[in-house]
Amino acid sequence: MEKLEQQLQFLLELDKQKEIVRQTYLADGSRKEGDAEHAWHLAVMAFLLADYANEKIDVLKTIKMVLLHDVIEIDAGDTYAYDTEGLKTKKDREIKAADRIYGMLPEEQKTEYRALWEEFEARETPEAKFARTLDNVQPILLNHASGGRSWREHEVKKSQVMGRNAKTHEGSEILWEHIKTIIEKNVEMGNLADE
Repeated sequence: MEKLEQQLQFLLELDKQKEIVRQTYLADGSRKEGDAEHAWHLAVMAFLLADYANEKIDVLKTIKMVLLHDVIEIDAGDTYAYDTEGLKTKKDREIKAADRIYGMLPEEQKTEYRALWEEFEARETPEAKFARTLDNVQPILLNHASGGRSWREHEVKKSQVMGRNAKTHEGSEILWEHIKTIIEKNVEMGNLADE
């Protein structure tokens, strides 16, 4: 019963992820998306778009990875992709959060899920590369659908988006080529400054 109690406590802890608001708006621009919604969206993308991965991936492993990659934000908070000050302390905040949150689990799951998070962060395996690609592509799709609402609010420049996505092609060349055309359309529409 101790193992089950730990798992149930972990599940209740994850409920807090529903309260974390990201900077990206929903496709209809009505409100900002939550962390849990983001993770769900990535999980659907992982199996729906798996054929576009550069290398063969373990889809279930990738789904686990994207569902668990942001649970650390329960403690660390969501750091906006273009927040240069927040990015300076992000890694330290996230490691502390990973220690606590994954540490709630029974030993075997703690080891497995923490390792998945570390693998996602390292971006070295086919699954991690594809998961990171999805994590980068999803906000671009939402920004495009919402008329660049978040980009406009934060005065994001094309150079920032391209810099953040310098390795996006590593997970899927096909998705990246398509996303580049979306980025260019948003420059033309004035949603991204062309700098």
